[in-house]
Amino acid sequence: MPDPEFLRAAPFHLDDAGIVWVEQTLAGLSEEERAGQLFVHISMGRDEGELERLARLHPAGITRFFTPDFDYEAGFMDAARAQARVPLLVSADLEGSRMSLGFGTEVPNPLALAAIDDVQASRSIARIMAEEARAVGINWSFTPVLDINAAFRSPIVATRGFGSDMGRIARHALSQIEVFQAHGIAATVKHWPGEGHDDRDQHLVTTINPLSLEDWEASHGALYRAAIGAGVLSVMSAHIAFPAFVRTLDPGAGLEAFRPASVSRLLNEDLLRGRLGFNGLIVSDATPMAGFGAWGPRAEMLPQVIENGCDLILFSPDPEADLALIRAAIADGRISAARLETALLRVLGLKAALGLHRAAPVPMAESRAQIGKAADRAEARAITARAPTLVKDVKGLLPLSPVKHRRVLIASGGIVQPFFAEPLPFSLPERLRAEGFEVTMLAPGITPDPAEFDLMLYLFGEETLLTRGRIFLDWAKIAGNFNAAMERYWHEMPVALISFGYPYYLYDAPRMPCVINAYATMETMQEAVVECLLGRAPWNSVSPVDAFCGLEDARY
Repeated sequence: MPDPEFLRAAPFHLDDAGIVWVEQTLAGLSEEERAGQLFVHISMGRDEGELERLARLHPAGITRFFTPDFDYEAGFMDAARAQARVPLLVSADLEGSRMSLGFGTEVPNPLALAAIDDVQASRSIARIMAEEARAVGINWSFTPVLDINAAFRSPIVATRGFGSDMGRIARHALSQIEVFQAHGIAATVKHWPGEGHDDRDQHLVTTINPLSLEDWEASHGALYRAAIGAGVLSVMSAHIAFPAFVRTLDPGAGLEAFRPASVSRLLNEDLLRGRLGFNGLIVSDATPMAGFGAWGPRAEMLPQVIENGCDLILFSPDPEADLALIRAAIADGRISAARLETALLRVLGLKAALGLHRAAPVPMAESRAQIGKAADRAEARAITARAPTLVKDVKGLLPLSPVKHRRVLIASGGIVQPFFAEPLPFSLPERLRAEGFEVTMLAPGITPDPAEFDLMLYLFGEETLLTRGRIFLDWAKIAGNFNAAMERYWHEMPVALISFGYPYYLYDAPRMPCVINAYATMETMQEAVVECLLGRAPWNSVSPVDAFCGLEDARY
C-alpha cells in the first residue's frame, strides 16, 4: 500500500488518529467496497428502494437532490448515513439561485455576487449556504466555479461563475473556499483545466481550452494556484481538453491533444499534481455527460478515470453496471493496484479531514432551526437587492410609473429550467399588477400596438445550467412567427429588456434602448427588480461581464 503520510500535508492535515483511521478503514474494506468507494452517485426523489440500492453499492458518497419536503429528507438522510459502514460524503452544487435548498434561504448565484463585488457580501452568502448545508448533512460542495467567462456565447459558464475579470473571480472564489471549509464543507474548484473560452457546453461535447501555455498560466493557472495555496480540498477534473499543454510534452500528439481532462494522465498527474502541486482529491465531472461519452466506449473510459488520475467517479447512468465495470478493471489490472490504493487513501483522507470519522452524524431534526432563519433570509434578501444592474437606458425610460406606463405588454418565454419539461412562470407580472399596472402577456392574436400599450417588456429567465447548446434572443419564438420576429417596437413606444439570467442579449438586440441584467431567476431577485423599476431602490451600475458583447453600437 502507498505510504499514507502524504495525508499529513496540505490540504488534508491529518493527525495521527486520522492516519490510523484511514489505514484501518482501508484495510477492512472488501473488494466490492473498495470498488464502491470510487463512486459518488445521484440520489433523488422518493424511490422506496433507494436506501437498499445505496447499501448494495457502498458508495463513497451521494449527491442528494433535495425535495422541498424537509421531514422526508430528514428521515432519508438519517437512514442513509446510519446504514453506511464508511461515513458518507454528501455533496451538492452550492451555486445559489435555483440551486438553493428548496426549504432553505434563497441566495444569489455567483454572477450576481460578482455584480455586487463586495467580498463581505459573498462571505455572508457563503456562510448561510454552508450552515444550511451542514444542517441537512451536506459536507462537500462542487463549488466555487473558477471558470473565466471569456466567450460570451458560452451557454454553461455565465451565471455559474464570477464573471470575466481575473481579480474579481479570485476575490470571491477564495472567500467562498475559506468560509465553506471553516464550516466543515469541503470546497471544490472547477472546471479543471479551465472553462470559458469555448462557446459550447461539455454536457453536450468535449470542450477545449484553446489558450497557449503562457496565457493559461497567467489566467486559469494563476487561479488554480491561488486556490491550491488557499487549501482547497478538491478539484473537479472536467471533460475539457487543453491541447497546448499536451503538445509541450508530445508535439505530435494528434487526437490525444484533445483528450478530456477527466481521463488525461497528463492534465491530472503531470500538470495539476506535478506542476501545480495539488495534493488533494480529484473528482471527475459527471460521467453521463456527452463530453465524456463522446470520447470513447464507457467500458474503456470508466477505468481510465481512475487510472489516469481522478480519485472519484461522479455519477452513473447505471450504477450497478458501472460498479461491475470497475471491479473487472481492478481484477484485470486496467486499474493498477497502486493507483487504486492512492485513490482510496485520498477518498478516506477527505472524510477524515472533514472529521467524519470522529462522531456520529447529528439527526437532521435537531438541525432544523439552522435552516431558513429569519435573519439569514433578511440578510440574503438585502444582498440580492444590490445586484440588479442597469446596463443602458438611452431614452430615459426609468423609473416606471403606473400613471405613465399603466398598460404593460410582456413578451416572455418564462423561466427555463432543464429539470422541468415546461418553463416556470415569472412572478414579476403579478408584482406589477399589485403596483397598479395593467399587465397583458403577449400571445397569438395580440399585437404590440402603441395605441393599446404604454410599455413593452421583454422578460427572460435562462440561467446557465446545462444542456442548453445555445442561449440567445430567439425573436421568432418570442414573437410567435417569422414576420413578427422582424418587428421592432421601440421607435413607437417605450421598450425594455430584463434578463434574470444570461447577461448577453444585447448581442441579438444591440439597439434595445433599455436593458437590465438581474442574473438569477429566484423570487427575491424579481422582487428586487420591481423595487428598482419603480425607483424605490437604486440600480447597480457595475457589470461583472461585458454586457455589450464587444459591440460599440450596443452602447448607444
